[in-house]
Amino acid sequence: MTDLTESAKSRVGGILLAAGTSSRLGQPKQLLDFHGKPLVRQVAEQALKSRLGRLHVVVGYHADEVRTALSGLAIEIVDNHSYQSGQSTSLRTGLLSIPRDLKAAMILLTDQPFVDSHLIDQLIGLYEESGALIVAPQYKGRRGNPVIFDQKLHSEILTVVGDTGARDVIARHRDQLVTLELTSDQPFLDVDTWEDYHRLACESNN
Repeated sequence: MTDLTESAKSRVGGILLAAGTSSRLGQPKQLLDFHGKPLVRQVAEQALKSRLGRLHVVVGYHADEVRTALSGLAIEIVDNHSYQSGQSTSLRTGLLSIPRDLKAAMILLTDQPFVDSHLIDQLIGLYEESGALIVAPQYKGRRGNPVIFDQKLHSEILTVVGDTGARDVIARHRDQLVTLELTSDQPFLDVDTWEDYHRLACESNN
């Protein structure tokens, strides 16, 4: 794994949400195999190759196994003891854990293994160049993850409740959103069902 010098790192911190119960799948998708490694480790390793200033991983469901899957990586693991109350609790846990000297946070999902370091760095670059409060990838009009939120919006995100992300926050600040147009929707592929997982495996072999 290539380590970037501190001077090359950005002031954007990464928050990888890996606490969910994977209720539709029936087992923790964080631990599903992707090319011989757990999904959560695949995403974390790509994030660590990028310019992200640091990476915090929020764990909850099957936390001990997820910790083991991430063993040896230069990350900070944060426990969300309220993970059963939905994704908003992981967002809050992650945001509250990152240092105040970081200018923004990128929210990454554990089930999107095609989000690589190149895409992460492109989003960081767009954030730095545009001065926008929100930066997200987009493919043919469809917005996806990961999303960067400037620190100015963090207090608002902390008020979100339930099993939801920050969609309402994005909607309220649409005029402060800039998007990175992708040439493929592959980075948006995620796993909610076994059908999704088998499709993802097929896509990775193409």
